[in-house]
Amino acid sequence: MKIAILGYGTVGRGVDQIIAERVDGVEVTRILELPDRLSDPRMTASYDDILADGEIELVVECMGGVEPARTYLMAALESGRHVVTSNKAVVAAHFAEFAAASVASGAGLFVEAAVGGGVPWIASVEKVRRIDEVTSFSGIMNGTTNYIVDAMRRQGAEFDVVLAEAQRLGYAERDPSADIDGIDVLNKTIISASVAFDVACEKNLPASGIRTLTKADLELFAAHGRTVKLLGRGVAADGRYAAAVEPVAVAADSLEASVPGNFNLLTLDATTVGELKFYGQGAGSLPTGNAIVQDVLDCASGARRPVYDFTRPLAYDPTLLRADYVLRTTAELGDTEPYGPGAVLVRDLTAEGARALLDEALAADPTTFMAALPVA
Repeated sequence: MKIAILGYGTVGRGVDQIIAERVDGVEVTRILELPDRLSDPRMTASYDDILADGEIELVVECMGGVEPARTYLMAALESGRHVVTSNKAVVAAHFAEFAAASVASGAGLFVEAAVGGGVPWIASVEKVRRIDEVTSFSGIMNGTTNYIVDAMRRQGAEFDVVLAEAQRLGYAERDPSADIDGIDVLNKTIISASVAFDVACEKNLPASGIRTLTKADLELFAAHGRTVKLLGRGVAADGRYAAAVEPVAVAADSLEASVPGNFNLLTLDATTVGELKFYGQGAGSLPTGNAIVQDVLDCASGARRPVYDFTRPLAYDPTLLRADYVLRTTAELGDTEPYGPGAVLVRDLTAEGARALLDEALAADPTTFMAALPVA
């Protein structure tokens, strides 16, 4: 099978390296790259060159961003070419559109690498759903934020110090907003919910991040036998579903609390198999490249061909996802209970209600931090 790679950054190079060194029967013959970076005879700056190449059967997209990735992927699918992508932003925004184009043309749509890096999450969810209904999922889906929280906890350091170190090590971007504000996890949660619940997931999910987390917050939760992790979560029941992204104060002896550095841990619960957990590297050139090449091999061999129709009649119902919430704030919030110095507990909120309460608190105190307390 001859394939094209769109984008030759960290992930694209990883895909090319793995295929060249470890895979027989698959050949990278075209690479889309910027005009001033055409350093390889396989490279072109024109996507039309790739579409005009009748030998290309599959397109690997690892450019990032929504456009022109969406346009390129739709053109590939509509032309009958299979698509493998690691681009969580474009899949989250246009999953249903891609799925419809895939069904119409018969081209495969593979999104394993968009969630969890090298962790085989999406394929595992699909496998579980052959027999079971997935009733819930949750996960540490962003290695940057997990690295920050883990380092703060272990080193007793403040957020800004650890973020600067993460940027120096290449774990965090110069503008870390997508990670620390929960946007990256939001995209991965939308994709996970779509696959797990077979529904075109609501895009406007409640999402909060860790931008205002402090060393004192971690010490406060430690005094209660907990630590903070940024989780994407989803639940389905009785023809309804809900999902959200937020910091969660997990038990200090839980597996989630023990996840170190930039690793991911994703969990699902299903009707007969029960709880399953998946752990591994959530990002990076070779782990993500590995996930992409696994999809390429599944496609080339016919071993797996996902079909996403999203026709299940589930209604989005935010009342399904409820918890108690702790807010560290100087804002006056009404009906609360003390939780610790400068922190209050608010009982039984939906994730949407909690996000609204956080916005209210932030308006009065921009340093406010909020975390959910999971149901025991």
